[in-house]
Amino acid sequence: MANSVYQINKGINRSIEFKGLRAQYIWYLGGGVVALLILYAVMYIMGIPSLICIGIILIAGTVLVVKIYAMSGKYGEHGLMKAIAKRQVPKVIKTCSRKVFLQKNKK
Repeated sequence: MANSVYQINKGINRSIEFKGLRAQYIWYLGGGVVALLILYAVMYIMGIPSLICIGIILIAGTVLVVKIYAMSGKYGEHGLMKAIAKRQVPKVIKTCSRKVFLQKNKK
């Protein structure tokens, strides 16, 4: 078996990139693969036939890889964190009194 050599492209002040995945998406893919391995082991121990287990894991793995690459392409290195932060900002702030603003001016 020939040795495989994978290149990890990293420049100065640039995030790590591996096979088109950037930054945290490498970890997301690795965690997903570990979760799929655990899922396969659980299904196999439960007594589900191995061909069905392999089929389910292959389909789930394909979906995982496609989604991770899509997120990496759509959001980029920091875009996913920005999208999550944007969802946490309230659209409207409701208040029933002006006390908050009046107390702010007195200081």
